[in-house]
Amino acid sequence: MATLDNIDRHILLELQRDGRLTNQELADRVGLSPSPCLRRVRLLQDSGVISGYAAMLSQDALGLSITAFVRMTLLAHTSQVVDAVEDKLRSIPEVVEAYLLAGDDDYLVKIVIDSFAAYEDLVRQELRTLPSLSSIKTTFAFAVTKPPSPLPIP
Repeated sequence: MATLDNIDRHILLELQRDGRLTNQELADRVGLSPSPCLRRVRLLQDSGVISGYAAMLSQDALGLSITAFVRMTLLAHTSQVVDAVEDKLRSIPEVVEAYLLAGDDDYLVKIVIDSFAAYEDLVRQELRTLPSLSSIKTTFAFAVTKPPSPLPIP
């Protein structure tokens, strides 16, 4: 999608706040009738601006009280090593986000898990088995000061 107008931006903001809005509710919030609103949503979906919909779950309600941010550094950066590391990270359910970095560390990984003992097991059985791993540095989060929020829309 080449450009977004103010109505598109408003639609995107409302859907980020509540992806379960009916088309009628969304149309009312953005000041359109239902048909043009639905057309715009479909264009945003077809263009890839809207990539999907998901439910936001409560870590606490699920007993997942530990959030760890893990910085990892590799010894080698060949395509084979990077592909193997990234495949492994994608296969670990407790890894909920992973980023390739520029700078001193190679990866920043967010892990959500139920206990420190479970985290230690995950490090020993999963992370330490990554190919060409040089270091693992973990920071534990005490609280969420800003929960995931809508993306700023340019």
